[in-house]
Amino acid sequence: MEFLLQQVINGLTIGSVYALVALGYTMIYGILRLINFAHGELFMLGSYLAFSFIASVGLVNVIPNLFLAIVVVFILSMGLVGFTGVAIERIAYKPLRHAGRLPAVVSALGVSIFMQNAVMLTYGTRYKVYPEGIIPTMAWEILGVEITLMRLIILGIAISLMFTLYFFVQKTMVGTAIRAIALDHDTSRLMGINVDSIIRLVFVIGPALGASAGIMVGLYYRQINFTMGWAYGLRAFTAAILGGIGNIPGAMIGGLLLGVAEAFGAGYVSPQWKDAIAFTILILVLIFRPTGLLGERVAEKV
Repeated sequence: MEFLLQQVINGLTIGSVYALVALGYTMIYGILRLINFAHGELFMLGSYLAFSFIASVGLVNVIPNLFLAIVVVFILSMGLVGFTGVAIERIAYKPLRHAGRLPAVVSALGVSIFMQNAVMLTYGTRYKVYPEGIIPTMAWEILGVEITLMRLIILGIAISLMFTLYFFVQKTMVGTAIRAIALDHDTSRLMGINVDSIIRLVFVIGPALGASAGIMVGLYYRQINFTMGWAYGLRAFTAAILGGIGNIPGAMIGGLLLGVAEAFGAGYVSPQWKDAIAFTILILVLIFRPTGLLGERVAEKV
């Protein structure tokens, strides 16, 4: 029983990271019907920027309060990645907005390759290692399950961001505008909504959430590489499909379920089989429910 609970905790931890990245995929798909294949690289960029602020700039040492230093690292990294997301939208996607889906997808793949190579040439091909001991190695044992401080931080930040986004989209005027644009661009313009501004906002929120996930992966595993965006991005895209792409709660649930499925595969079968098990579940879900677990809720899709 303890082993089962431990795998659930492990799965929810990594699953919350997938869910944050999946939200970026699903939001951008919701308003533009575009699979942003560069989103995984924005996640990777967030991890590298945080590494620079911590290891190169030394913000953790400059700011005496550790909690405040980590908050500053998150804000700076998420802000810069959000700015990068807007720049990508303006340069690579907006000129192709009326050219059909295929040119935009090709452009997204091009941006992905460009960003991956840019980071490789800037930081080098070797793994970058976060300094040891940034987050204290505290752990608690509850019902035989070990819960570390880092896992609690990841779960706390991820759940807070997900619920904040959900209430922002569902309960605010700007969120209503996002949902309106997800339904129809032209009608939204007739209603006085500035469609371009809302699209830019989504390209800030989605990449910033991905950057937060990248920072947490860096702090958790301590090793990052310029290719990590592809692996995590693929899993997050799978999570978005699993939950129902275009559906914000679906992306959250899909990410958590994918993480738990991977943890069970690694714990009960073999770590080498975890990907095969997770993707087998995805295939089965798509065979019996092609729109994902929660489907594409037309009236509320984003």
